[in-house]
Amino acid sequence: MLIVFRCLSMLPLRLLHALGAGLGWLAYLGSPTYRARFRHNVAQAAIAPRDARAAIGAAGKLVAELPWIWLRPHAHKQALIRWQGVELVDAALARGKGVMFMTPHIGCFEAVPQAQVERYGLRHGAMTLLYRPSRSKGMDAVLRQVRSAPGLEPAPVSTHGVRLLLKALKQGRVIGLLPDQVPASGLGVWAPFFGEPAYTMTLATRLAQQTGATVLMTWGERLPKGRGYIVHIEPLDLPLDQTLEQAATALNQRLEDLIRRRPDLYLWGYARYKQPKTESKP
Repeated sequence: MLIVFRCLSMLPLRLLHALGAGLGWLAYLGSPTYRARFRHNVAQAAIAPRDARAAIGAAGKLVAELPWIWLRPHAHKQALIRWQGVELVDAALARGKGVMFMTPHIGCFEAVPQAQVERYGLRHGAMTLLYRPSRSKGMDAVLRQVRSAPGLEPAPVSTHGVRLLLKALKQGRVIGLLPDQVPASGLGVWAPFFGEPAYTMTLATRLAQQTGATVLMTWGERLPKGRGYIVHIEPLDLPLDQTLEQAATALNQRLEDLIRRRPDLYLWGYARYKQPKTESKP
């Protein structure tokens, strides 16, 4: 599979996005389960179907662009990645207490670590990413390679991985988390997400409480016609002096605000309301 990814990475980004848009619609029309979940999540969020329609093709673009994002030479990628709000990252790193990038399933979230590595990797060390192995052996081999690329450090979804995240923050480095990914059992609490209980991570709150790290919302906007990406950085203040349930509720509210702003980019087909799995062993 790695060879296939390398070949695809050489295609123009505009072509990959065009192919991906078609792939997204094929998945939507061909899978009743996926289509039903997509529609349910959109309705649960009280989003007009027409406003979420573009997210069908965007989901396919997300898949199709992965070879380009992961394996394209850095010099080419970085020429097409811009930042908005980068001063927030600079200020957070200057504090020396570590930075948490909270990157939800919206837009091109894989562009965020790539941009961070290029801009900050040499000066501030590797970015540690929470990593969940793929069920596919071929895809897992690709993921292990890209997550272990220079400037990146993979942290498995386990107690060992949590220790790696904590170590990175204490060293003043950047870590990356998916705040709307369903965590393993015992690593979250139930909190409302668009009015429906969703198992929500508490890891970010606990890490911030222990280290004083700065928490930032980050997401990658996909520009039209393959012109690249904008990495958006926004402040994200979690109520660290309140209960984990209250902090999780506040986190979900911020995610809701972002999704309402850009419903065309959210991964509506993600099973956000599923039951958590048992935590992996270290």
